[in-house]
Amino acid sequence: MRINSLQKLGILTTAAMLYGASAHAAGNQDQNEIARVVDGAIRPVMKAHGIPGMAVAVTVGGKRHFFNYGLASKASGQKVSEDTLFEIGSISKTLTATLGSYAQVRGALSLSDNASQYLPALAGSAFDNISLLDLATYTAGGLPLQFPDDVSDQEEMITYYKAWRPDHAVGTHRRYSNPSIGLFGYLAARSMSKNFEDLMKEDLFPALGLTHTYIRVPQGRMRDYAFGYSKDGRPIRVTPGILDAEAYGVKTTAADMIRFVEANMDNSELDDTFQSAIASTQVGYYQVGEMTQGLGWEMYPWPLGLDRLLAGNSAKMTLEANAAMRLSPPLPPRKDVLINKNGSTNGFGAYVAFVPAKDIGIVMLANKNYPIPARVKAAYQILTGLQNTH
Repeated sequence: MRINSLQKLGILTTAAMLYGASAHAAGNQDQNEIARVVDGAIRPVMKAHGIPGMAVAVTVGGKRHFFNYGLASKASGQKVSEDTLFEIGSISKTLTATLGSYAQVRGALSLSDNASQYLPALAGSAFDNISLLDLATYTAGGLPLQFPDDVSDQEEMITYYKAWRPDHAVGTHRRYSNPSIGLFGYLAARSMSKNFEDLMKEDLFPALGLTHTYIRVPQGRMRDYAFGYSKDGRPIRVTPGILDAEAYGVKTTAADMIRFVEANMDNSELDDTFQSAIASTQVGYYQVGEMTQGLGWEMYPWPLGLDRLLAGNSAKMTLEANAAMRLSPPLPPRKDVLINKNGSTNGFGAYVAFVPAKDIGIVMLANKNYPIPARVKAAYQILTGLQNTH
């Protein structure tokens, strides 16, 4: 039987329609499965810890999926949406690290340079023998988690640094510290002769496509800025402090953060300078227990058990000085790792994790500072579930 051209066209059109319908059905099936995995982890956490609202974004095989839960404001009843701005606390450090890496790629600094080279007021202090890398990896010798309460302006900050003395030999211990990586960001900005906040707003955020990410939320976006909630349910937002922008000051959306995650897994759409800057943040410089310390990011071989991930995100790792082994040479960026970072303010709790080899990642933003182990367990449950959806 001979088939004429009109019959051929009809056959091809029918086949295309069937393929499109099949692909659409498969897409819906994937979305439904991802929703099942995410809901199964997030809803119990919100209920157990009384979290008013959460925005969750996942990326799977290059496709983004968004899940919004609860309220951005209990007073107004405003719901969480993809436009809702959350405080991400110390996840800000990964963006600070990217800016410092960008400065190095541009030749404005070298991570091996001593800190006092970029702030002459520190000449003659311990910072003559502390490198920018030491500051960025919290291995400067024991800078504390926070500044003392009496340090409230730049003059007092410099006085504090000049008087400070290490508790440990530089490079032997990691003590998680806002004054450490905060100073790193501050000096990186000085190396480029520009204000840190201006560099983030005018250089880094636009280059990474982060169009809804801020250090100071503009008036026109305040309606989208979620209220955080304290343990006793009071609405609260972060209070500005010394080096807050560098250490914990970013506010952003789940959509922007999942874009940042994707850039860290595949930076090919960025220009050469930012490709190098992103890659450099994933170099491993120190081994600290189960965790490898990069610039901002913390890394683990994948696959790994939940217990190892919890150990690396434990209170001991945050609040104590832990023995650190310098990796020489440093470990180059790898795909077969889980890369993560926690962040908290008094009213918000956030977690980001991704596995480049599996092309999966997650962003979890909440307007309550709930326990870190609960974040890690929920994200781990989701990531292991996502492995099987593509």
